[in-house]
Amino acid sequence: MTMANGFKPGTRRPKLAELISEDIKRWIAAEGLEAGDRLPNEKALMALYESAKGTIREALKILEVEGLITLKTGPKGGAVINQPGMEPASRLLRSFLHFQKLDGRQVYQLRKLLEVELAASVVGRLTPEDFERLEANMAACGGCDHEEDHRQQRFLELEFHQILADVCPNPLLAFICRFLNDMLRDLVVIKKAYIPERTQFDQANHDYHRRLLEAYRIEDTRQVRQLMTEHMADAEHHMSALEAEMAEQMLAAGLHMDPMQRSRLHDLAIDHSTDSHPRGSQQ
Repeated sequence: MTMANGFKPGTRRPKLAELISEDIKRWIAAEGLEAGDRLPNEKALMALYESAKGTIREALKILEVEGLITLKTGPKGGAVINQPGMEPASRLLRSFLHFQKLDGRQVYQLRKLLEVELAASVVGRLTPEDFERLEANMAACGGCDHEEDHRQQRFLELEFHQILADVCPNPLLAFICRFLNDMLRDLVVIKKAYIPERTQFDQANHDYHRRLLEAYRIEDTRQVRQLMTEHMADAEHHMSALEAEMAEQMLAAGLHMDPMQRSRLHDLAIDHSTDSHPRGSQQ
């Protein structure tokens, strides 16, 4: 394994442990290693990279945090390769976009295009087990009758699309669509205090999902495309109305929130702001 030491001018110089972790990832790919395979032990890695035990352990910890390996202890312990899931990558990207002030309109700008392509790619690929999952999802949505169930119903409606993504033959398209659905889940969580009862939205989603299921059963790609196009346009309309209503409610309420519905850091930020200007100081 040969380590690449280059880095772009003006960027932070990577730590040695980071360089080693990147080199290990390149080696895993080049060797075609799979889930369950093991990396060389610590002593072998220390000798190979001419590095201290602490540096090697830090490099392995980076890979573990990324979900690429599991570190096991004991006589038969060591670093075992995992099949990485999408959650670590999705979580990092969502954290990045959280600071970009993303809204529903921007999410749907992509979702209206990609969800249609994903839906079409699944035609003819759904197994009896997949149909059972989709039907069970729709039945669960139909059981959300109470006001406190509205947020759970939004999650279940998004899960319908995640099930389709599980069957998508294009892993990149599936990842992006799952990621966009995760973004919408985040938006629903952020706006949980302002989600009104939207019976019309619930019924529209249920109807589109039912009709999509029928189109999948007869493997009608044209109809699946049409239905998903209409479904995404309708969902965007309701998301825009929700965000407008949220802004109006916040304005009417003077931005006063129930203490149980705001972050505990809110009061800390106020205290910090007060402490930064001692009494008697000029501002």
